[in-house]
Amino acid sequence: MCTNFKYPTATDGTVCVGRTMEFPNVLPWDLAVLAVNESHQSQIVPNGKKWQSTYGVVGFSGFSNPQWFADGMNSAGLSAHALYMPDHCTYYEPKNDGSDIGILDVIAFVLGTCSTTAEAKAALATCNVVNVVPKQVPIALPLHIVVHDKDSCVVAEFHPEGMRIVDNPVQVATNSPYLDWHLTNVSNYLSLSPENPVPIVVGGTTFAPFAQGQGFRGLPADGTSPSRFIRALTMVRFAVTPADQKAAELGAIRVLHGFDIVAGTVDEKPDGAEPELTMWSTVSDLTANRYLVNTYTDPQWFAIDLATTDFSNSRNVPLPGGGGPQALTV
Repeated sequence: MCTNFKYPTATDGTVCVGRTMEFPNVLPWDLAVLAVNESHQSQIVPNGKKWQSTYGVVGFSGFSNPQWFADGMNSAGLSAHALYMPDHCTYYEPKNDGSDIGILDVIAFVLGTCSTTAEAKAALATCNVVNVVPKQVPIALPLHIVVHDKDSCVVAEFHPEGMRIVDNPVQVATNSPYLDWHLTNVSNYLSLSPENPVPIVVGGTTFAPFAQGQGFRGLPADGTSPSRFIRALTMVRFAVTPADQKAAELGAIRVLHGFDIVAGTVDEKPDGAEPELTMWSTVSDLTANRYLVNTYTDPQWFAIDLATTDFSNSRNVPLPGGGGPQALTV
């Protein structure tokens, strides 16, 4: 369960992309830095895809491998996000022609070599994402890849008949099913509005809203991916245009926290053995080149400035922690 959206562009031009990562606490996460001008190869199969990085990348990586990203952004202002797609993801047999790549390598390849969604579409089209699970990964990872630049969004989906790279006009993404289904489902919620309905008269009696917020009655509140898609789209659709960078970043953060999962409220197994959590959340400020991160162990947000990040070598970095709520004397 993951949620991804582009927040309204600020008056000063700031563009921010928000993302949550929900999953049982079974995968090891680190922050990672991927170097500029470095040679890379997908090692998941022999003769895996090779590339030379042009841009520095920061993001969340798994299994202590700084090339295996689930989320990240690059120094050119492009972000990419891997979201879970159970029952709607088919990887392919290796071709052994230099195009084979593991799904966990895809974001490193795209962000290392591309600066726009147009370039990302062309790069993704050269990939054959192989149906091979690395020995380090304890479970299958059916995913799709969402890519944002300042102006647009594209999604790479892995259908049984082959990969499809589609434009995402609403620039919101969650999980299964495929994007075209979610876009069709939007038509079921056209009556949502931030305004209260007007009073009506029935049998000589006037009925009026008795509280604010009734314009959102019918907004789905459950944790399913169709419901989160509609909720995220509604929130960013009606959000007030932020004035500047700070307002845009904080606005994206506020929307993200509306999707936080409390442990115990979503379980992977009937006996509750594998509760889902919002493991971490990110805001990619594509204009100021800042990558903001938050983890479930700490309410504090941390900001990474890509302009001052050392991209001379690739590395993993432990997740940040500020120690929880801080004392305040009043």
